[in-house]
Amino acid sequence: MSDLQARSLPKLYFELSSWYHLLSSPSDYGDEAEFVRNLLAGAGQTPPVTVLELGSGGGNNASHLKAHFKMTLADLSQGMLDLSRRLNPECEHIQADMKTLRLNRLFDAGFIHDAIMYMVTEEDLRTAMETAFFHCKPGGGALFMPDVIRETFVSVTAHGGHDSKTGDGRAIRYIEWTFDPDPADTTYTIDFSYLLREKNMPVRVVHDTHVFGIFSRETWLSLLRETGFNPKAVADPWGREVFICTKPAIGGR
Repeated sequence: MSDLQARSLPKLYFELSSWYHLLSSPSDYGDEAEFVRNLLAGAGQTPPVTVLELGSGGGNNASHLKAHFKMTLADLSQGMLDLSRRLNPECEHIQADMKTLRLNRLFDAGFIHDAIMYMVTEEDLRTAMETAFFHCKPGGGALFMPDVIRETFVSVTAHGGHDSKTGDGRAIRYIEWTFDPDPADTTYTIDFSYLLREKNMPVRVVHDTHVFGIFSRETWLSLLRETGFNPKAVADPWGREVFICTKPAIGGR
């Protein structure tokens, strides 16, 4: 990744990446990872062994899924990969853009969690789907988990954060504000305000804007079909719609 690419990332994935696990703790992902495991287990013709996760971030999902699958983790941010390597040293890590990654091997299943939200145009979304399709074996499965689709979007505020348990005196609190300034286009924004404490130093405040893509259910399903998948929309326990897909086996569907 070039320095220009790195600096185009939200601050959370660049200069603030070392704070990520205090904002989003791996321990909070157990239930969601179990939901993912069950969907992937039934998506293909046979239960998967190898899984490629695109946009794997700090490795939160992988920290749970690695007990069930051999995980290969790809992310654009070096800082996030560094966090994930410490959390998941037994997993393979690759720095790559999910729109362009091409490895010379196939996986039993593919998985993209909420990193898919950074695909802000239909073409972006299609190319990420094509990467998942390219690396999925015939008869294998893929799971795409957007935070929202057009039909489920609501503007919300949320807050959270954690204290470090390593004794370094660091803690984070945050507020996030979701807003769609133009419902006619394919993007919306999430503005974060991070309050960062380091030991007894004065609290530092950082503003960070994330631009997400938002697409209708039919757009999701149409693009997945055009890519070559057989997709199905599924409701998850947290009020989202996710898309579980099968790649047709050679000679059949």
